[in-house]
Amino acid sequence: MNSKEENTNSKVSNLENESNKQIQNDSNYNNEQTSDIELNEKSIDLENEYKFGWSRYSEITNGRFAMIGLLAIIIIELFSQQSFLKWAGIL
Repeated sequence: MNSKEENTNSKVSNLENESNKQIQNDSNYNNEQTSDIELNEKSIDLENEYKFGWSRYSEITNGRFAMIGLLAIIIIELFSQQSFLKWAGIL
């Protein structure tokens, strides 16, 4: 490495260290960080609970069942060598 690159790298690392020290010295930073962690843990718990109606949990569950159904139709068509509608007797 040449001296210009070394100087640039050292300046960047010094700036990063100074900004990290300022953030860590800020007493509110630690409080905000711990409160963010607590909120994230609570939101994870709430997302996995069942709720009646339109919710994230319901949409994920319905999507998974739809994928299983589509996979079942594809497997039926592959093994029976005919369309699903004909296999089911609809056509």
